[in-house]
Amino acid sequence: MPRTKTVSALATTSQSLGALLKSARDIMRKDKGLSGDLDRLPLLTWVMFLKFLDDLEIQRQDEAKLAGKRFRPAVEAPYRWRDWAADSKGVTGDELLAFINNDECVRPDGSRGPGLFKYLRGLTGEGGDDRRDVVATVFKGVDNRMRSGYLLRDIVNKVAAIHFTASDELHTLGSLYESMLREMRDAAGDSGEFYTPRAVVRFIVEAVGPRLGETVLDPACGTGGFLVEAFTHLEKQVKTVADRKALQERSVTGCEAKPLPYLLCQMNLLLHGLDAPQIDPGNALRHKLTEIGERDRVDVILTNPPFGGEEEKGVQGNFPEDMRTAETALLFLQLIMRKLRCHPSPSGRGGGGEGRCARAAVVVPNGTLFGDGVCARIKERMLKEFNLHTVVRLPNGAFAPYTGIPTNILFFDRGGPTQEVWYYEHPLPEGRKNYTKTAPMQFEEFAPCLKWWAKRKATAQAWKVSAKELLENGCNLDRKNPNAKADVTRLPPEQIAAGIIEKEKRIAEIMGNIQKLLEKGCRG
Repeated sequence: MPRTKTVSALATTSQSLGALLKSARDIMRKDKGLSGDLDRLPLLTWVMFLKFLDDLEIQRQDEAKLAGKRFRPAVEAPYRWRDWAADSKGVTGDELLAFINNDECVRPDGSRGPGLFKYLRGLTGEGGDDRRDVVATVFKGVDNRMRSGYLLRDIVNKVAAIHFTASDELHTLGSLYESMLREMRDAAGDSGEFYTPRAVVRFIVEAVGPRLGETVLDPACGTGGFLVEAFTHLEKQVKTVADRKALQERSVTGCEAKPLPYLLCQMNLLLHGLDAPQIDPGNALRHKLTEIGERDRVDVILTNPPFGGEEEKGVQGNFPEDMRTAETALLFLQLIMRKLRCHPSPSGRGGGGEGRCARAAVVVPNGTLFGDGVCARIKERMLKEFNLHTVVRLPNGAFAPYTGIPTNILFFDRGGPTQEVWYYEHPLPEGRKNYTKTAPMQFEEFAPCLKWWAKRKATAQAWKVSAKELLENGCNLDRKNPNAKADVTRLPPEQIAAGIIEKEKRIAEIMGNIQKLLEKGCRG
């Protein structure tokens, strides 16, 4: 049911809401327990999460009362926002910190009982109501690092001014929240975490075109960029109450093992209108590949799996012996192929209409294109069992400033085997040699590619290669544009260095495999 503006909720402009959030962040800078945006944003997020949840619960309670139905809230008194946070002169200081942090405390109503976080972490759903499970999982990975209960009360009072039942404010807050996420990503980049540029996410969703009735998965969803964009894309197709139900209950799902991105993803999806996000808080690679059956599969997978990482032996053991590798991106590629539904499923409005085969779009580094060994065997299977119809080669600095490693997008579906692979080399804007943090890639730059997508023909940016040729050449997908001459001297130094490091890593992996074979031979 779409949210509407309540009578009591005063309109908040983008400017005033932005000023409110800036003021809250200025307050957090005074607290000695928070050292940067990687600390401040999660705190602001869980506070907003609780206010949002209470606003949503009040609305759902009113709807249930009008319908003559029983309403069971996710959070009971005295732990609801209205019980401890709504009164600007309510519990504060050490008393507030004790109520939030301690396993046992004196609660705002004067009784003794579990602290707020202890209570929230212990929630369990009943009768298919999973919102309590969502809340419990969110707060299992949350800590309150603020040391001043007085400053925390100031933050709570700021957030109390946001009306989460006003549709225009939700839209405004969603935009502002995305800008905060970008800042968090900037800070996270120092920790080796790279997030997909919004322009790339929008292009991928537009090119793949999820339909209402299909399930979209991101098995490495981070803060939820792909899922939010897919949800927004699907929401435009809603026409009926049944459509709305399908959108809310079986449209997008994800997996994110790290607590901070998991929390941010939940909040991101909630702010964009998904009432009970279905995000798995575990490692998507933890299940044995052979145990994933048709009931576990989905229609669409959109993702940018971590690359450059290494998985432990226990995780590698979930994959076929001849396909095992420590490289995270290669394990995710196998998972994605396994998770795509084998048979076309109805994908029209509300689940009816003409079916489409399952499909995926995956961001991969250049090393995946030219890699051999296990990497080549994975690509061989993709070419023989799937339809790898398009490789979009992204330009220099698409992931600037976090990494200079060249990246590509693989588009494939269950309509295989592959007959031919189309390549599209996305050019830099005229006069540009690279993207930067202050001048990132824009979605509008993909307009020529989207126009080409439906009616393909060879151009200065597009060419095709037969699957036969690729298979005969070791499944090397790293094909250069035959219509343009590469000039390595014009590449930025960081990209050249990143390419060298990646090749050295592959050489080390090959040498390690050779060593294992030699040791195995000696034992034999």
